[in-house]
Amino acid sequence: MFKQRPQAPSRIRRLLLLAPVVLALTGCSKVSGLGHEEGLSSVNDITLSLWQGAWITAGVVGLITLILIVWPAIFHRTKVGGPEFPKQTQYNVPVEVAYTLIPFLIVAVLFYFTATKESKIVEKSPTTVAHEIGVEGIQWSWQFTYPEAGPKAIVTGTPDQPPTLVVPMGERVRYTITSNDVVHGFWIPAFMIQIQNLPGVTNHIEFTANKLGNFPGRCNILCGRNHTQMIFTLKVVTPTEYQTYLENLKAATV
Repeated sequence: MFKQRPQAPSRIRRLLLLAPVVLALTGCSKVSGLGHEEGLSSVNDITLSLWQGAWITAGVVGLITLILIVWPAIFHRTKVGGPEFPKQTQYNVPVEVAYTLIPFLIVAVLFYFTATKESKIVEKSPTTVAHEIGVEGIQWSWQFTYPEAGPKAIVTGTPDQPPTLVVPMGERVRYTITSNDVVHGFWIPAFMIQIQNLPGVTNHIEFTANKLGNFPGRCNILCGRNHTQMIFTLKVVTPTEYQTYLENLKAATV
């Protein structure tokens, strides 16, 4: 007959039981942007809640998984010299249904919100947008076209001299996304925006920049030898400064 093993310290037991409660209570306060600032663009306003929800879901799943690992290791261990094998169970239908159904529900919910948010992001404005800008990916830089300043108003960068994409604050802009060689990825991390530049295909995206400043942009799809140098700067200026910029472009191309 085996001696009854001593129980694990009650402090550890309490910590494991209180961990989910603490996590739930922290959700009552404002959730962090988790690396992204709120209100930088119209896309941030749509995407940020999905970003936060995905991380919270991952945290809850990770915490539950940790508890399921630590709990047996602490409370169901045997002393040296105890039985070699615990009681064997061939199957447990409720457990098997649970670990199949729960992940399916998590994925289904995340898929639903992702599809809903994506539809809003790529949705075209029912009215005429304030401005239009062409964004063409080239090996290995970017070419920005400003139709308002004339057909020759083109800003072309090189790997050694990355270009600047100038946009107005508070005004909706439609971007025409193209590529003249291979697949590129038009990515502005701070604005939570990414869309592919596909050869032979024209994509569009619309958004409004809501904060003045300079924000890094880059290609996030491996496109060739100098992919890492395929960067640009998004510069958000006031509407008045943007009109001045267009006039200067037009004067330089006459």
